[in-house]
Amino acid sequence: MIKQALISVSDKTGVLDFARALSALGVNILSTGGTAKLLQENGVNVTEVADYTGFPEMLDGRVKTLHPKVHGGILARRDLSEHVAKLEEHGIPQIDMVVVNLYPFQQTVAKENCTLEEAIENIDIGGPAMLRSAAKNHRDVVVICDPADYGLVLAEMKGTGTAAGSVSYDTKFMLAKKVFAHTAQYDGAIANYLSSLGPDKNHATRSGYPQTLNLHFEKAQDMRYGENPHQSAAFYRDVVVPEGALANYRQLQGKELSFNNIADADAAWECVKSLGGFEQPAGCVIVKHANPCGVAIGADALDAYSRALQTDPTSAFGGIIAFNVEVDGKAAEAIAKLFVEVLIAPSFTQEALQIMAAKQNVRLLQIPLGGGHSTFDLKRVGGGLLVQSPDVKNVGIGELRVVTKKQPTPQQLQDLMFAWRVAKYVKSNAIVFCGNGMTLGVGAGQMSRIDSARIASIKAQNAGLSLAGSAVASDAFFPFRDGLDVVVDAGATCVIHPGGSMRDQEVIDAADERGVVMLYTGTRHFRH
Repeated sequence: MIKQALISVSDKTGVLDFARALSALGVNILSTGGTAKLLQENGVNVTEVADYTGFPEMLDGRVKTLHPKVHGGILARRDLSEHVAKLEEHGIPQIDMVVVNLYPFQQTVAKENCTLEEAIENIDIGGPAMLRSAAKNHRDVVVICDPADYGLVLAEMKGTGTAAGSVSYDTKFMLAKKVFAHTAQYDGAIANYLSSLGPDKNHATRSGYPQTLNLHFEKAQDMRYGENPHQSAAFYRDVVVPEGALANYRQLQGKELSFNNIADADAAWECVKSLGGFEQPAGCVIVKHANPCGVAIGADALDAYSRALQTDPTSAFGGIIAFNVEVDGKAAEAIAKLFVEVLIAPSFTQEALQIMAAKQNVRLLQIPLGGGHSTFDLKRVGGGLLVQSPDVKNVGIGELRVVTKKQPTPQQLQDLMFAWRVAKYVKSNAIVFCGNGMTLGVGAGQMSRIDSARIASIKAQNAGLSLAGSAVASDAFFPFRDGLDVVVDAGATCVIHPGGSMRDQEVIDAADERGVVMLYTGTRHFRH
C-alpha cells in the first residue's frame, strides 16, 4: 500500500490534481523547491524534503535529494528483514512512490544562443538518481516520469483491478522500464551535446555531428517478418515524431503492416507531400518497390489518381497509393477496382470508408499533412552507420538557370518543376518524363543513365502515352550528350538537371543543336 510519495517535477502538467488525489487517499507527500511551493499555495499538505532529511538544500539547489534518508527509503527491499531493520535503526521511513521528471536539458540546448553554462545547469543529477533508485526497486516502489501515467496509477489506487491504495506489479514494471528508457535518452542527449562542442576554450563552435551519437527510438510494433520471410523485424518510432511523418499514421482498417509496406509507404508519402504549390490542388503518388511508378496532380483525388495510374498500370498492381487531399467516394470507387496494398491520405470521407470496407485487406492509413523532419537520415552499413541531414530541399523557380539559347514557355517551366519534384524520389540513376502535371515514363535505379532513359521511354510506349513535347528530369548531370540524345529522340523538348559535369558545355551545345530547352538546378538528388 502506498503511504508516502516524493514529488519533484520540472514539467508540472497535471501534478496539482495528482497530488490532491494522492492526499485524499491518505498518502503523505514529500516535495522540493518549486513543486513544494505550488502544492502548498494550492492547499495540498506537503513536507519539504529539507525538513524531512534535516539537511538544507544547498549549492543553489544542486544538492537537495542526495541523502540517505531519501535513497534509503526508496531502495530498501521490503522483503528483506535486514533492510527493514536498517531503516528502523536509522529512522528512515519508506518511500513508496517517486514522481519525478527532469530539468529540460534538450529544450535548453535546442535554443540557438544556448551557452555551455546554461546547458550544464540544466543537467539534472538528483532527478535521474531518484528515478533510477525507484525503478531498480520497482517491486516495492511506484515510479512515474511521465504525467500521462498519473491517471492509470490513480485508477489502480482507487481499487480498479487491485487492492485499494496499491498499484499492480505489471504497472510498476511497465513504469520502471519507461524510466530507464527515459534516463538513457536524457543521458544520451547530454553526451550528444557535449561531444558536439568544439575544442576552443569557450566551446563556441558546435558540430551537427557529435563525436558520440546516441539515438533513441520506441518500438511501435513487431513485424511478421522483415524484407524477406526468413528475416525478423520490428518498426521503431522516433521519441518525438514530426507532425507530417509517416510514423504518425493511424491505421483505419486492413491487415497488419509489413516491413516492405512501411518502407514503400514512406516513399509514397514523402513524394506526395512535395506536390503542393502547383495549379492543380490534388496530388497522387503510386509506389512499387520504393519507386514512384505514377505521379500526377489533378482537380480532385479521382482526377489525380486516374492520371497517375495511366503512367504504369501494370506496376501499380499491388502498389502503395498516397494522396495529399481527402479521398472521397468517387476516388475510392476507382481505387477499389485495383489490387492495392496500402492507401494513404490526410483524411477519408465516410462514403470512401464504406467503399473501402469491402476491401478488408487494404490497409488504410490516415496521416496529418504537416512539416518537420527527423534530425538525421540514417543508413546502416557493416559495422557502422552513415548519418546525414535529410534531403528536404525543394528547388524554387528563382534558383533555376536557363543554359540554352531557347527559353522555356510557362507550360514547360511548370512541367519541368513537376518532373524535378518527382525525380527526387526515384532511385538513381533517375530519368522522369512528364507532361501536363503527370508522369509519362519513369526510369529508375539503373547503373547507366542512358538505360534509365530508355526504360522510361519504353514504359511510356507500353502505357500508350506519347512523349512528344514532354519534359524530362534527370536527378544528376548528363556526363555525355548521349543521354540527352536518347530523351530528345523519344520526344522531349525540355530538360532539367543539376549540371556540374566536366562536359557540361558539350551537353549544352547538343541541346542547342537539337533545339531543346535546358535548365540547371544546381542541386543533385541522388537516392540510393
